[in-house]
This record gives sequence, C-alpha cells and structure tokens, in this order.
Amino acid sequence: MLKRIFDISSSIIGIILLIPFFIIISILIKLDSKEPIFYRQVRVGKNNKDFKLFKFRTMSLGSDKKSLITIGNNDPRITKPGVFLRKYKLDELPQIFNVFIGDMSFVGPRPEVRKYVKLYTTNQLRVLSVKPGITDLASIKYSNENELLKNQKNPEKYYVEILMPKKLKLNIDYIEKRNLFFDIKLIVLTFKKILS
Repeated sequence: MLKRIFDISSSIIGIILLIPFFIIISILIKLDSKEPIFYRQVRVGKNNKDFKLFKFRTMSLGSDKKSLITIGNNDPRITKPGVFLRKYKLDELPQIFNVFIGDMSFVGPRPEVRKYVKLYTTNQLRVLSVKPGITDLASIKYSNENELLKNQKNPEKYYVEILMPKKLKLNIDYIEKRNLFFDIKLIVLTFKKILS
C-alpha cells in the first residue's frame, strides 16, 4: 500500500516536471520522421498478465518484427534521435504513465516480452508475483546490455542462455529483500549510473 502511494504521488510530480522534456523530445522525433512519437509494446506484468508499455519511439516502424534484441547504438534500425535517447535512457520516460496507471512501479523486475517469459523456469516465474518496474538491480548491473549483445556472434542465444538467467536471479534477490527504502536506494543508484 505504501509503495503504491509512493508510486502515485511521485509519478504525478514526475509527469508535471517532465512535460517540457516530453515536448522537446517529441519535436526531435517528429523532425526526424513522420512516424509516431510513442512506441507501445506488449509486456508481461504482475500475475502473468499482459500490458502495454510506453516508450518514446527510437526505431523505425516494424523493427520489432525483425528482432526483439537490440545490438548496440550501431543497430541500423535505431533513428538518429533514438541513439541519444537510448544512451541516456530518455526513451524510458513515458513509462511514468505506466506507473501512474498502475501497470508498473518505479522499482521492480523489468517487464519482459511474452516470447522470453515462455522460457522461464518455475522458480524464475516468481518475478511475476510483483509489479514490474522502470528500474531494478539488473538494469543497474547490466546498463551496457546492448553493447554486450553487440559483441556476440549470436546475440539472442547469449541473451536467453547467459544474460536473462543472471538478470532473473537478481530480480528474485530483489523480491526477497524489497522494501520502500531499498527501492529509493535503487532509484538513486539508477540516476548515478545514467549520469556516469
């Protein structure tokens, strides 16, 4: 209950403060192309239920049909403003609306697409017992995920067999120790990681 109050109040404040940035980013995206400003992708949330996650569009339309894995900023599907938005995680800002709606929390296991959730073991499915978040332990530790994937001969195989299990292990660790103060600590660490 306390966490939900924190999410609602913080998201309202955040939306108000971020309006100028939303406008600037929207203009940059529109100047680059006539494609939509926002990208909505179906992800798996709490209790294994699908929801639509909001992001600023950083790729050309139809890119997710080619591959769900992004291989660094040199991925040809990424738009010019998309390179900048991804580098500083600005494409994630619209997820604050997901937090306000209640699909997500500020902190929690990053939501995955159904394709990969189908590969979870029974133990790994525990991450679906809580609301997904904008940031988590795995996002901080593997903030260079796209670069890691870029250096692999088979990025998807590396993600499924190596990276995804490690991230899920961190998410399960988070579930076991989560509390509001730990969430605030992770939010601070996330900002430090982005700024560094």
